[in-house]
Amino acid sequence: MNRFLSNAVNNIDSKGRVSVPASFRQVLAAKGFGELYALQSIGHPAIDVGGMDLLERYEARMAAEDPFGEAFADMSLFAYGDGAFLKFDAEGRITVTDFIRSHTGITDKVVFVGRNDFFQLWEPEQFEQHRAEARARLQSMRAGGR
Repeated sequence: MNRFLSNAVNNIDSKGRVSVPASFRQVLAAKGFGELYALQSIGHPAIDVGGMDLLERYEARMAAEDPFGEAFADMSLFAYGDGAFLKFDAEGRITVTDFIRSHTGITDKVVFVGRNDFFQLWEPEQFEQHRAEARARLQSMRAGGR
């Protein structure tokens, strides 16, 4: 398995830690990721999480921009200012920090959502609402013949 697939809801413990789903840890191990890069999703109350390849994807896009231009500055703020490194503990848990909580509204549970080459952290009710909206958009596209 080399893709983040499915979703799972896990409880946050009293010390603010949450277990990363075993299937996600397997993907991370297979890709050789010992450290996670996380950034605040644009347009959604979610945190995008992956390995260094996720950061490198944004850096490659920034490299195509004028380093003195506004687009470069915006992307740099997004990739670095809204980014953080997360570490696993020995039991495969990450700490749900203020960086995560302030952007997502997560309190006591986290939904881990597979997105192929990265995954997201969501507050459960917000994820359910977003998923319903996404499903409705897809159904509308299907009904419209697109």
